[in-house]
Amino acid sequence: METVTRASLIEQIYQQVGLSRKESSVLLEDVLETVMDALERGESVKISGFGTFSVRKKGQRSGRNPETGEEVPILPRSVLVFRPSQLLRAEVNHETLDAEAEHDHD
Repeated sequence: METVTRASLIEQIYQQVGLSRKESSVLLEDVLETVMDALERGESVKISGFGTFSVRKKGQRSGRNPETGEEVPILPRSVLVFRPSQLLRAEVNHETLDAEAEHDHD
């Protein structure tokens, strides 16, 4: 299984859009920076037909140390959540999806 990397995304932009490699790199970095900035501000990032990135706050809760069994507090934290669109789910599962259904649930 291959992993898509920044370098491979830059190469795809270079080949498909026709920008130079440097311009492709700047474009990708700008897009990623925009997404990261929005998430840091607690905003959701919705990319139609792909999915939604959001930050969810988890409150403090109790947990156990697996070695000692001692109860320990787990501090509040933020977690990044990605919810794929129906279209992306269908693509990954090699299914067809009615175009109208995608707009109703995306």
